[in-house]
Amino acid sequence: MERIIGRYTGEEQGPLLIVFGGMHGNEPAGVKALDLMFKMLEVEPITNPQFKFCGRLLGLRGNVRAMRDGKRFISKDLNRQWTPANIERIKNAEREDLDSEDLEIKENLSLIHQEIKDYQPSKIVVLDLHTTTAFGGIFSICTDEAESERIAVELHAPVIKGMLNGISGTSLHYFCSDNFPVETVAVCFESGQHKEELSTNRAIAAITNCLRTIGCVNAEHIENRHDSILMEYAKDLPKLAELIMVHSIKQGDEFKMAPNYKNFQTVKAGEILASDRHGTIQAQEDGLILMPLYQKQGDDGFFLIRMLEAF
Repeated sequence: MERIIGRYTGEEQGPLLIVFGGMHGNEPAGVKALDLMFKMLEVEPITNPQFKFCGRLLGLRGNVRAMRDGKRFISKDLNRQWTPANIERIKNAEREDLDSEDLEIKENLSLIHQEIKDYQPSKIVVLDLHTTTAFGGIFSICTDEAESERIAVELHAPVIKGMLNGISGTSLHYFCSDNFPVETVAVCFESGQHKEELSTNRAIAAITNCLRTIGCVNAEHIENRHDSILMEYAKDLPKLAELIMVHSIKQGDEFKMAPNYKNFQTVKAGEILASDRHGTIQAQEDGLILMPLYQKQGDDGFFLIRMLEAF
């Protein structure tokens, strides 16, 4: 399985947009969306002679090995391994001493740094595409940087702030200007449930809107249906929300989520949300539930958020 899904370079120099699909191997929607996006970009100049593209789009499979097995990960969650200390360890280790996700990081970064060297972009934007085990909503996760929030807002989905305070080692933590030779900003987009067919459509719309927001394509060349797809699905959801808490799972906890929770479902303080070997797990305060865990692999049982602003 090739790591590079596609590469599209415009006639004019500009930003490098790196889009990850399949950072978790059981989330195929982002990869499917990228595959379709590159096919559309190839025919766009033919069907629309006025079309111009500024910069480069690079689509990558984040965790090739896990995708082959249809698992979230092989040895450990790849989207919790992007810490500077861990990456330094990987850089200095022999390949035979690295596990599956270590190798994924090593190969991804080697390819990305070569891409930066070859293209010399004005800035780097990373869009990390995901899906969730639960139904009930799409959303974006931004960093504390203003540019990240600006891009996330333009994806026309709820923006969740403060998520990076509840977890560590995500792509959003690592892909920043501190770790790359040019200005670098990252955004995560969750396009729906793993097996929901429309998750692919929403991921395509998110890629398209991101291209427009960072100046790779002109707004007049973007069909309004991409905005409509996202806005229609997000119309009853918060425009802006922030993290209250995350329930982290430790090895041997025997965590079990209570059934039938959906993303953005209202919960009350004291409501029993899950259980483990220690007993029941209750909501600490009123809020909305996000990413309840209904799969075997994963270190986060659920997130609680509060709405800051409605659409």
